[in-house]
Amino acid sequence: MKILVVGGGGREHAIIMKLAESPKTTELYCAPGNGGISRYAKCFDVKATDIDGMVKLAKELQPDLVVVAPDDPLVLGMVDAMQAEGFKTFGPKANAAIIEGSKIFSKDLMKKYGIPTGGYEIFTDSASAIAYIKAQNTYPTVIKADGLALGKGVILAQNEEEAVEAVKEMIDNKKFGESSARIVIEEFLTGPEVSVLSFTDGKTVVPMISSMDHKRALDNDEGLNTGGMGTVAPNPYYTEEIAKTCMETIFKPTIEAMQKEGRAFTGCLYFGLMLTPNGPKVIEYNCRFGDPETQVVLPLLDSDLVDIMLATYEGNLADIDVKWKQESAACVVMASGGYPVKYESGKEIAGLDDKGQTAGVFVYHAGTKFADGRFLTAGGRVLGVTATADTLENALAKSYKAVETIDWEKVHYRHDIGQRALAAKQG
Repeated sequence: MKILVVGGGGREHAIIMKLAESPKTTELYCAPGNGGISRYAKCFDVKATDIDGMVKLAKELQPDLVVVAPDDPLVLGMVDAMQAEGFKTFGPKANAAIIEGSKIFSKDLMKKYGIPTGGYEIFTDSASAIAYIKAQNTYPTVIKADGLALGKGVILAQNEEEAVEAVKEMIDNKKFGESSARIVIEEFLTGPEVSVLSFTDGKTVVPMISSMDHKRALDNDEGLNTGGMGTVAPNPYYTEEIAKTCMETIFKPTIEAMQKEGRAFTGCLYFGLMLTPNGPKVIEYNCRFGDPETQVVLPLLDSDLVDIMLATYEGNLADIDVKWKQESAACVVMASGGYPVKYESGKEIAGLDDKGQTAGVFVYHAGTKFADGRFLTAGGRVLGVTATADTLENALAKSYKAVETIDWEKVHYRHDIGQRALAAKQG
């Protein structure tokens, strides 16, 4: 099979490395791809959001499967466009991708179908939003842009001043364009956070191994929010008992709700959960594989990813036995100095072989380019160094040992990925 993967980050690299393991895969293509991906798949310079350009490329390549990985093209309807031309796809259509594309849609869906989530109100003008914040007078409070905002559309306001500023920035100053014309102000939930990706064909839902993300830029969960500085899997807080509760109260009800709304969801549905004192609740849905969660989840998959992806498209996921390795995985993200604010690109990366890898781990490239036989930095998050092992301690040790052999000017990474998970396991 010839497979085209849309996207160009660490998530896409992880998907490509897993697809490459399948005996069914004969040719891998990626658009736009990156330096590391180019060593495993033929890359084409087409933007992930360029639907017409991507359809044109698919017509030239004639792939047997198109995997649309990032949120933007899914919300814009790339799967619809590909299917209209007869291509088999992995990913939801636009009317289902709205579950991530609009926070308001997803909150209203949960309210309508009794899926546990935090309380919320919706606002379109700053005056009434600010009046509500002052009347509530509870902090922290969560303020979210309705639409996609590169993972940066959520503000955790610690006091009235921060909350008022966030509202004005979003609604009045259109910080995220039309994405923040409408905002959601919601209850701040407490408890351990868990990410659960799942395969679904719109009827059956198969949760993947749970994971724990580390969003803050600096050690001890300090600094600014980022796209993710590292992950571990499985998440020790996510017990078998909690998994059963989530299946009955969240996973199945969400799939059924989307079906009832005429928006059957196929592909990968991501559940961002908070394990509150009152049980698991949904913080957010994503309509695709998470990044960098994918980098720890897919290496633990023991079944053929091609078979699973085809089954989600063909509607027979119930017939597939999805197996997992009884291991742990850890991913440490190596970023450009200054990320997530201002950083420089074009730094030469030392310590990688000609495939962009280093011994004993998977090096997933997020922001690199390959030029004149060298790997250069080309983004904020540059590499995700992932190791698997029999225990989380050993996976972390392997990952950090590899990180120490890779270097570039002003490289930056967290030194405490997985420590919270280790403490939870010991506790």
